Amino acid sequence: MEDFDMTAAQEEMMMNNGEGMDMDDIDEVDSPLLKVGEEKEIGNQGLKKKLLKEGEGWDTPDNGDEVEVHYTGTLLDGTKFDSSRDRDSPFKFTLGQGQVIKGWDIGIKTMKNGENAVFTIPAELAYGEAGSPPTIPPNATLQFDVELLSWVSVKDICKDGGIFKKILTEGQKWENPKDADEVFVKYEAHLEDGTLVGKSDGVEFTVSDGHFCPALSKAVKTMKKGEKVLLNVKPQYGFGPQGKPASADGAAVPPSATLLITLELVSWKIVSNVTDDKKVVKKILKEGEGYDRPNEGAVVKLKLIGKLQDGTVFVNKGHSDGDEPFEFKTDEELVIDGLDRAVVTMKKGEVALLTIAPEYGFGSLESKQELAVVPPNSTLTYEVELVSFEKEKESWDMSTPEKIEAAGKKKEEGNALFKAGKYVRASKRYEKAAKYVEHDTSFSDEEKKQSKVLKISCNLNNAACKLKLKEYRQAEKLCTKVLEMDSTNVKALYRRAQAYIHLADLELAELDIKKALEIDPENREVKLEYKTLKEKMKEYNKKDAQLYSKMFSKIQ
Repeated sequence: MEDFDMTAAQEEMMMNNGEGMDMDDIDEVDSPLLKVGEEKEIGNQGLKKKLLKEGEGWDTPDNGDEVEVHYTGTLLDGTKFDSSRDRDSPFKFTLGQGQVIKGWDIGIKTMKNGENAVFTIPAELAYGEAGSPPTIPPNATLQFDVELLSWVSVKDICKDGGIFKKILTEGQKWENPKDADEVFVKYEAHLEDGTLVGKSDGVEFTVSDGHFCPALSKAVKTMKKGEKVLLNVKPQYGFGPQGKPASADGAAVPPSATLLITLELVSWKIVSNVTDDKKVVKKILKEGEGYDRPNEGAVVKLKLIGKLQDGTVFVNKGHSDGDEPFEFKTDEELVIDGLDRAVVTMKKGEVALLTIAPEYGFGSLESKQELAVVPPNSTLTYEVELVSFEKEKESWDMSTPEKIEAAGKKKEEGNALFKAGKYVRASKRYEKAAKYVEHDTSFSDEEKKQSKVLKISCNLNNAACKLKLKEYRQAEKLCTKVLEMDSTNVKALYRRAQAYIHLADLELAELDIKKALEIDPENREVKLEYKTLKEKMKEYNKKDAQLYSKMFSKIQ
């Protein structure tokens, strides 16, 4: 097994000078931008760097990383006092730990992989007044020709010294698993003396549930696909003061033991909540193509298998020879709500496993399906492959007449849904209709008139939906939008007043109702609302009076 411990000193002189210094003592300095042959000062302590050969990429090592260098050290008169090149033995040390002179800890942090530079290091950042007899005199300024051969990143992933992670093999892409995801890993765990205490050639687990010891879950959340690491795990992230008995996979873990774990993140399945209440969950079994997803109103083609919790298959579409994929239009209530919502989160070619609670499935009713009866209150699982989709035309792809026509159509759909009591879906229709004609600067005068009428009616109808859904602040904002276009719109004043009443902004509600009655004194709905408002105001005044009475009685 690869040793996690920091490399022992190859040059006693280099290693002893930084004794007692830790990462917090190392000044943070910016890496200077240098051309080959150019020299600049690093920081403000007299350290200079001259670039001899450019490195690769942009990354530079950081405190805690294990670096490997070749170097030659000379006095200013050219006298050589040390060289790893002469020994043909690269020098390894841990950056920022005080294992080398301070000028090295500062300077090498500015280097890229493969870079070669000369550092001129003042005595204050080298061996100071004492020097290092017999080779380095007191108060000596030194020059080091350094080549950064490589480095291994070592990170304190919990920021408490409990788990140090050393990357052995870099991973792919940039994503990391989340708590809900299912990861597939390989690992080997050893004690510091090399005793094997746990091993798996492949195990799958949910990150939040964990496996073997807490360190695995902590570590995988920092890893990329294909990444392999070595973990130095202190007892609080291992098996603590109680240890662990022996098992078929390895020997016992003694109390308060440090573990060395080699961990490889082979792959993982992304698990996400399609709905905020976590009752429709999607696990990606196979990644889809690109970034595009169906929108509401898209025509989708699927392969799907639907099962009950006991494994009974109740629907199977698109899998048999000659069986065409299942096709439907999203957001039209043509399939159960959970499936409808999940499909618009998928990419072409994606395969996902959906778990759908009864509220988003067939509810409390029995439902006879293609291959079996679904009992009441059944939780369902669907394996779904999105074969293809054709998005509903977006507004930016439409001509002006098409936008106005589409807005009118969405408004009528919204009206039908509102009458059916389906306020959430109606609200989405009104919102989409208003967006079609939102930007009308390129419209003709006649088209602007039409779009204004549509925007006003859609926002008003949407406000009515929000009131039904008890989303009063949203209702207030929609009515304000209308009043910015038409300051004498009675419906907007009336509905905004209703929202204000529910938000307990009674004074603002009264202002809107009074203005509405000035415009339309005989409006029956507004008069009734004014009566409701006055009763509310009396109720609030009574409560205030009681509150003040109690306050004064306590003072007396």
